[in-house]
Amino acid sequence: MYKRIMVAVDESFMTSQVMEAAIELAKATGAQVAICHAIDETILAQREVAMMLPNSVGKTEARMRLGAEGFLDRLLQTVRSAGVEAEIKLVESEQKHVSDMLIDAAGEWQADLLVVGTHGRRGIERFFVGSVAERLVRKGQTSLLLVRGEEPDE
Repeated sequence: MYKRIMVAVDESFMTSQVMEAAIELAKATGAQVAICHAIDETILAQREVAMMLPNSVGKTEARMRLGAEGFLDRLLQTVRSAGVEAEIKLVESEQKHVSDMLIDAAGEWQADLLVVGTHGRRGIERFFVGSVAERLVRKGQTSLLLVRGEEPDE
């Protein structure tokens, strides 16, 4: 069945649910797992932001990368402690949408399944925020498992 499962994570409430689904599937199939996080640098690449924060952009990128590496390392330990062979992938771009970075990463790693969460946004919020999961469904070439979740009430 599946031999190489890539799981796309962000630092949202969905991460634990997405990881749980990926670990369960990997254990059932004996698959390897790659935990992938995409750093969206497009906001930092915008000229207006760069002009307002010329000295801060490099520091902000470094902080984003360092935070993501720590986040991924913690997830990696969780997967390995479940007895699943795993590695991490950190991807970033100033030009590409997060979905395109994930599609490229899945292709390069030769994933046969990409596991992602969907936040369940509706209406006007979805229109403005957009949906990485929706773009993956439309553009991706890798089989996709969507893990549905709703934001917890505050």
